[in-house]
Amino acid sequence: MTVRSLVLGSAAALLAMSGAQAADLPIKAKAVEYVRVCSMYGAGFFYIPGTDTCIKLGGYLRAEAAFGTNAIFQNAVNGVGGGRNRLSNYYTTRSRADLNIDTRTATEYGVVRTFFDAAFQWTGGSYAGTGSPTGATAYSTAGAPGAQADGNIAQGGIGVFFAFIQFAGFTIGKAVSQFDAPWANYPGNNFDGLTGGGGTITGVNQLTYTADFGSGITAAISLQDATQYSQSQIWNTAGQTAAGVITGAYGTSNFGGNVAPDIVGMVRVDQAWGLFQASFAAHDNHAGFFGANETTGHPADKWGFAGQLALSVKNIPTGPGDTINVQGVYTNGASRYNFQSLAPINYAMYGGSNMAGAYQSLGFAGVSDSVFGAGTQQQLTTTYGVRGAFTHNWDSFWNTAVYGSWSAVRYNATAKGLICNGAGMVALGIVGANCNPDFNISTLGVITRWTPVKNLTFSADVAWTRLDQKFAGVANAPAAAAVAKPATTYQLKDQDSVSLLLRAQRNW
Repeated sequence: MTVRSLVLGSAAALLAMSGAQAADLPIKAKAVEYVRVCSMYGAGFFYIPGTDTCIKLGGYLRAEAAFGTNAIFQNAVNGVGGGRNRLSNYYTTRSRADLNIDTRTATEYGVVRTFFDAAFQWTGGSYAGTGSPTGATAYSTAGAPGAQADGNIAQGGIGVFFAFIQFAGFTIGKAVSQFDAPWANYPGNNFDGLTGGGGTITGVNQLTYTADFGSGITAAISLQDATQYSQSQIWNTAGQTAAGVITGAYGTSNFGGNVAPDIVGMVRVDQAWGLFQASFAAHDNHAGFFGANETTGHPADKWGFAGQLALSVKNIPTGPGDTINVQGVYTNGASRYNFQSLAPINYAMYGGSNMAGAYQSLGFAGVSDSVFGAGTQQQLTTTYGVRGAFTHNWDSFWNTAVYGSWSAVRYNATAKGLICNGAGMVALGIVGANCNPDFNISTLGVITRWTPVKNLTFSADVAWTRLDQKFAGVANAPAAAAVAKPATTYQLKDQDSVSLLLRAQRNW
């Protein structure tokens, strides 16, 4: 009995001790939910932990330098660059990082998608001062060179390119216009200045519905904000000055408020051989007042339009992956659908002259949606143009594209009368048969790319632009202080500009 009591007592003590120790042990942690690959939407997507939403991160880092221009991506066609003297930078540099975030969630209504793309960049700076003894010497940074102790961070910039939601066929937010061809401004180039078609490569606010009919056929109808990217100029020639004319402004800018979005429609066919797209846009031209206040009256609104056809042909006989992209456009009162959002709409280019009595030569031109004068109605401006490129792959590492564009701007007889009888033209002495604001602008370029490893590309892009202006004779021009040009006689003459853009880009 004594032995049995000892055994039972010892067992009870052991059970009590083990229970106490168990109470001190930590509770087992919940299993960690690791990131899982999401294969439904292609490579690079993964599930956000704890959700049924897939996400993909992407972007690029780019470093580049432009030569022969006072800016990146453009030729020297206006401003200090167009002045072609010691004030223009011989080269300009830029570094940019781009980040995009793509999320997608499967629902009973289809896929819900959000997309965001932003660029962070720093540019070396374009010359913006007069350089004259009495003027300030300033760059486009927030002070003179070397004046900032913060590394000139004021020259840095952040740009929101895209921010949109897609749901049940709708696109809501900032996205590429439905008017644009799939290659936007770049049929085969890096150069930004091509005319000959629409282009909103940095996105435009819109409400769009896209219908997919199968077999590669889609159609879209869109309401698009015109404020930032779809307006060139509405000129009131009553305010015309000689100083403005020689910069390509034939009157004072005279917009009223934005009262109607652009209406855009698109039909596209995508096939193995390439694609075909037809686009249309309607654009309301809403002017301000004839004079300084509302009692002076105003011209009535006039709707303009634009139509565009685009064609891409793939895998042509010249080699695997070779492509031809081409498009043509016609506009009336909607010039930005030809002169895309990054293209210049005013030209002021100086050059040499062998004309006796002329100091130098000058070519200027301007793009508008409409023109009016005091007490007159808007006269819509007509433009038309083409652009395209042929891209050839030499091998898996090298390719070359030859590209070009040509566009024409035409003012009707009433608009020409308003422009040519304005105070600025008269002061310049450009009258009668010598005054014709019509012009053509063309660009021809070649780009070669080397991709030594996947997603790393080095490129060299040479672009030549020619301004074919229709003014004749000479202009007795006032001084242009911003470009250090004196008040004297200039020969009116066509002008040319050539630039080189070198780029290194790593996509990820």
